[in-house]
Amino acid sequence: MARKDHTLQFVNYDGEKRDLPVEQIEDLYIMSEMDLNTKLLNFAAQNGIVIHFFNYYQFYTGSFYPREQLLAGNLLVKQAEAYSDFEKRLDLAKRIIKAASGNIYRNLRYYNGRGKDLELPMKQIEHYRKKIDSQRGIQDLMGIEGNIRKIYYQSWNVILDSDFEFEKRVKHPPDNQINSLISFVNSLIYTKVLTEIYHTQLNPTISYLHEPGTRRFSLCLDLAEVFKPLIGDRLIFSLLNRRQITKDSFLRDLEGLKLKKEASQMILAELDSRLKKTITHKELGKSVSYQYLIRLEAYKLIKHLLGEKAYEGFEIWW
Repeated sequence: MARKDHTLQFVNYDGEKRDLPVEQIEDLYIMSEMDLNTKLLNFAAQNGIVIHFFNYYQFYTGSFYPREQLLAGNLLVKQAEAYSDFEKRLDLAKRIIKAASGNIYRNLRYYNGRGKDLELPMKQIEHYRKKIDSQRGIQDLMGIEGNIRKIYYQSWNVILDSDFEFEKRVKHPPDNQINSLISFVNSLIYTKVLTEIYHTQLNPTISYLHEPGTRRFSLCLDLAEVFKPLIGDRLIFSLLNRRQITKDSFLRDLEGLKLKKEASQMILAELDSRLKKTITHKELGKSVSYQYLIRLEAYKLIKHLLGEKAYEGFEIWW
């Protein structure tokens, strides 16, 4: 991958060249061995292109995050104040969990209406959702979120029409094909959120639900919670129920479980296609893409922090 005049050029191992119009690129995903130089990085930075890197096992390793072009000192102060003020932080964390759990519930309701018996997990999740407002600490709130996700993941065996067995979520490292697939797709959602945040004035390291820490953009984790059920989980259900991903899509070696190259490429293509799909936005009254919904979420958070309008997380209405 290199700069060519005023655009980018990709050259594969066979020497075939492909020019990439730089004005149409917001981010790049590097998922195999790649040669690039500082000229490319400088050019990417000049054009606001975020570059995400994944290792051999499709684990997200980091991002080239260009120097921020949209700086706003007042917003940064407000963002930090909302974290340091416990009540303000807790309020935002609750709003994020409400939206995320609402989208989880909608996923179950969608499949329940299509012949899957999900009445019990729906009632259980509604029970926990009613407890969100009464929580008095972030850890208590995370406990509610954990219970909701546990019930949700247990229902996947009902949703999925595949021969995969899925009992519980295991992250470090994923212990089976479903967990491996979830980790990969979730990392893609995380990086898409990071790309969209870059195009706003928000600082991606100051968060409210997840604890800010070193070496991670924790605000991306917050906003990704809202979109994992809508974009990530629905993509996984489709991939598995349509048999686009099967047990043959994975490789196991001495280091663990990984998706085959062809499978990861197909998942990226399917995700890109979904992100380009549009819906008619209820408030804006116009069509917006799924990807732009993520940026709108960041804009809503900015309005909340500036005291213009209380943040209400995006929830599926269909």
